[in-house]
Amino acid sequence: MGSRFEKFSERARRVLSLAQEEAQRFNHNYIGTEHILLGLVRETEGVAARVLSSLEVDLSKVRSAVEFIIGRGEKPAQGEIGLTPRAKKVVELAVDEARRMNHTYIGTEHLLIGLLREGEGVAAGVLESLGVTLDKVRAETHRILSHSSGSGSSQGSRSTSRTPTLDQLGVDLTVAARSDKLDPVIGREQEIQRVVQILSRRTKNNPVLVGEPGVGKTAIVEALAQRIGSGEVPETLQGKRLVTLDMG
Repeated sequence: MGSRFEKFSERARRVLSLAQEEAQRFNHNYIGTEHILLGLVRETEGVAARVLSSLEVDLSKVRSAVEFIIGRGEKPAQGEIGLTPRAKKVVELAVDEARRMNHTYIGTEHLLIGLLREGEGVAAGVLESLGVTLDKVRAETHRILSHSSGSGSSQGSRSTSRTPTLDQLGVDLTVAARSDKLDPVIGREQEIQRVVQILSRRTKNNPVLVGEPGVGKTAIVEALAQRIGSGEVPETLQGKRLVTLDMG
């Protein structure tokens, strides 16, 4: 996948792969907005799928609507399948939506909003026919992300912790971030983004910060904790805890 998808979360990238599968399933020689929508519904762990599920939109409804509107191709597609101009516009709008939300990643929720903002593709028509509007999706996305970012603090307030030893020896930086006890970090965007990308992988996901004392390794970690606390991270990191451990 090209460099323009570098900031896409792993689930968002998977959505685009699933969109290609759906195009092939329908014998279409292109990836349109409708195929991206099908990919979003199939990626069930993504924020977009959770939003659609809460709005009572499921895979069978979407697939039936797509088939009714455009039908299936007569022959399997040959060669490489690319994004249509409308689908490319959706990707651009997803990037813009992430920027508007002050997110450093592009997730499935941004793709879903991009479909609705584009407004003229098959996906927008399908969603409209199912009663899904941009305002509803934005509101539900905000609710889900807010709930996810707050789950760590609620966990920490339970009388019986699942990690008593870790709680005793470590400091939960995500809790500190939510309490505004961490200083803002400026000018380390590239390093922070790289750590987020590594942590979001399925494998080889252990970042190591190397450098002399005083170069800002702790600042990068604290910045990550702040983003987890505010929900400005990919779905894979939503609601996670970041604990600093002192064994000295």
